[in-house]
Amino acid sequence: MPHLSPKLTQLSGQEHRSQLRRAVIAATIGTAIEWYDFFLYSSVTGLVFARLFFPQSSPLTGALQAFTVYLFGFVARPIGAAIFGHFGDRIGRKSTLILTLALMGMATFLVGLVPTYASIGVWGAVILTILRFIQGLGVGGEWGGSVLLAMEWARTNKHRGFVTSWPQLGVPLGMLLANLAVLLSSRVSGDGFLQWGWRIPFLLSISLIGVGLYIRLGIQETPTFQALTAQGATSSRPVPEVIHRHWREILLSALARTVQQASFYVLTAFIFSYGTTVLGSSRDFLLVAMMAASVLSCITNPLFGFLSDRVGRKRVYTLGIWATALFAFVYFAILDTRIPALIFLAIAVSLVPHDMMYGPQAALIAESFPARLRYSGASLGYHLASIISGGPAPLIATALFARYRSGHAIAIYLAACAVISAIATRYLTDHTNEELDDRDVVSKAR
Repeated sequence: MPHLSPKLTQLSGQEHRSQLRRAVIAATIGTAIEWYDFFLYSSVTGLVFARLFFPQSSPLTGALQAFTVYLFGFVARPIGAAIFGHFGDRIGRKSTLILTLALMGMATFLVGLVPTYASIGVWGAVILTILRFIQGLGVGGEWGGSVLLAMEWARTNKHRGFVTSWPQLGVPLGMLLANLAVLLSSRVSGDGFLQWGWRIPFLLSISLIGVGLYIRLGIQETPTFQALTAQGATSSRPVPEVIHRHWREILLSALARTVQQASFYVLTAFIFSYGTTVLGSSRDFLLVAMMAASVLSCITNPLFGFLSDRVGRKRVYTLGIWATALFAFVYFAILDTRIPALIFLAIAVSLVPHDMMYGPQAALIAESFPARLRYSGASLGYHLASIISGGPAPLIATALFARYRSGHAIAIYLAACAVISAIATRYLTDHTNEELDDRDVVSKAR
């Protein structure tokens, strides 16, 4: 049986390590820029969008309306996964990643130019919704390509969890950059933040896109995709094919992410609304606390990815599921003390249980699919969770608090999500340290 990646054997060890470093850096930095764009919207939604685009509603109703617009970005993500998954498995990982970065960047820049309700009425929210949808399309194609760019340059199968955890750093890095940008613009604009200061981070994103495109244009296509192309093994219709052959893996991947997605967006988006309206915390205080959480996450993400290479993806992931469920109750109990130091501590460590899942998650999902369908399959499985749990989470959390006036109800919701994730993870196949190339060749021959 032929080996799938002959190009790997043509590179010296030093050349291959150099290409791996470039691929990991390009994937991580590019992903951080894309998530900066996505999280920038998340941060500003909880702080100002309800007042700017739904001023006639009560604060709680306005928050619900703002998070409904926020949801459209998540609805778009599986669509983007299908569109860009097709191109990623047809024309290559590198070219597709350049497209997603450009699309995301333009949409984010234009958000900074949208007129508010005071200028054009409801049309401001309509335009905002369209741009949020376009953002979701870009993110839908980004994750799969960035993970594969790193994973398919990995020289051995013993470090895939660690290598693929670096593109995952794009999430905390992007969140750190987004919160830092909002904090700085808040300080610069002062009382003018609500009028014009919030636009600054969106408009500045255009410069970051230029940096990301420059880095990605300088990398090579992965050896795995080059080998697939050389063998004529690429699929002509990767999305229909992966759905037909691997629907089980797609569905289980999405369900396994339920609590990871729900908890993350409660912890990083809903907290701004909850913190300012319920706890009485200032927006700058919450931004600094989230920045601390992002910095810590940059350590814990690769740590748990590395650990998954040693003890297995599913073991680490399952531990993260139950740790997240337990922490949810502790988290809201601490927040409700309204003691600033304790609130800061709760927010700062809030992503550690989440990272027990997110660190090994890229490898756990991507390893479930053969190379010729991997971009499409991994992207669909990953982003379907955005509809199931990620997008609705802040909306559900807001509605639960409106009904019960207690964070305890939100913690119960996250615990229920954990049960779903645990069951799905139980039935996912663990490919930790397995050779994947033979599975790829078999898939081609079917």
